[in-house]
Amino acid sequence: FNMSVMLETPELPAVFDGVKLAAVAAVLYVIVRCLNLKSPTAPPELIYQDSALSRFLLKSCPLLTKEYIPPLIWGKSGHIQTALYGKMGRVRSPHPYGHRKYLTMPDGATATFDLFEPQSDHCIGEDVTMVICPGIANHSEKQYIRTFVDYAQKNGYRCAVLNHLGALPNIELTSPRMFTYGCTWEFSAMVNYIKKTYPQTQLVVVGFSLGGNIVCKYLGESQVNQERVMCCVSVCQGYSALRAQETFMQWDQCRRFYNFLMADNMKKIILSHRQVLFGDNVKKPQSLSDADLSKLYTATSLMQIDDNVMRKFHGYSSLKEYYEEESCLHYLHRIYVPLLLVNAADDPLVHESLLSIPRALSEKRENVMHVLPLHGGHLGFFEGSVLFPEPLTWMDKLVVQYANAICQWEKTKSHCSDTEQAVSGQE
Repeated sequence: FNMSVMLETPELPAVFDGVKLAAVAAVLYVIVRCLNLKSPTAPPELIYQDSALSRFLLKSCPLLTKEYIPPLIWGKSGHIQTALYGKMGRVRSPHPYGHRKYLTMPDGATATFDLFEPQSDHCIGEDVTMVICPGIANHSEKQYIRTFVDYAQKNGYRCAVLNHLGALPNIELTSPRMFTYGCTWEFSAMVNYIKKTYPQTQLVVVGFSLGGNIVCKYLGESQVNQERVMCCVSVCQGYSALRAQETFMQWDQCRRFYNFLMADNMKKIILSHRQVLFGDNVKKPQSLSDADLSKLYTATSLMQIDDNVMRKFHGYSSLKEYYEEESCLHYLHRIYVPLLLVNAADDPLVHESLLSIPRALSEKRENVMHVLPLHGGHLGFFEGSVLFPEPLTWMDKLVVQYANAICQWEKTKSHCSDTEQAVSGQE
């Protein structure tokens, strides 16, 4: 008996070591899978038509052809990029100084936007204003917007940033309506103010996430809206709420969870204005009732909120009609200015099936380029060596670099046409 015990004993630690080793291996495997560490870094995928404009852009925008390198440890996870953007916004974000402007809308609503003057001369020596539409329930005080505005100002751009109606916590609504998925009224009022106040300025239109839908829809609504617009950049939008609706209820990539979190935030904003929106003394949209308010309390998705409240501000009879009419999908082909559509392949909010929309458009239209980096999440696009991200993101730099290139392109074109006119005049 003793002999057998002595023979077995040395083997026990080896078994334990094997279990420990297997546990460590399992944990490492989960970390590698969750953080997507095996994913390569690469230049973004570009979909475009071969044209003089696209060749000029590839030459003038190094970020389009250079590999995007996110922070080594966590940057290849779209979830962590998205969570960091959502929770933190940006690191060490600056505080650009601007003036708040108030515009009274025809229905009594008060639109607000913040105006930031340029801090240096523009690269082409012209007056150029970026008109910026932030993401859902966002405004000029969000850190990612502040970081971008500060960088744009330093590159010689004036910036006008729309504050979505009802999004600023210290600004009361003055009519029973707040911002919706595709309403362009406030953005249009801001752009018209800029055009009138600065008759010499050219415009660069920029939209982030939901703001991307609004700016593309605004430009496509009328040719007049494209006057004095040099280009448009849309980052991380989903293009069609109707198509996204189904994917946003799936657990794949945790989209259902993100949907719940965004709905919760939306609910808080609506309820903070409930007196103006649902109060007895206000003239509510006819279809908006107290029953909708009670449904709002139990809503767990953006679709339920849109169906019970948001569509009714504009009198849509169904959620399908609201999403169909308010998406930029039917307006994109009416945009004739240079258009940059940026998405991340690992954006957990935008399902890959939606990316067929910008892909198909950029394969047909010479003015459109679709840029698809492997990583970046939803409005993350952090850069950095190992662990800590840099204050400026790849997204901030790309938007300004693209805008600079388009400004140079326009200047070259106008210089060529001036030369041609001079030559024909001499003849």
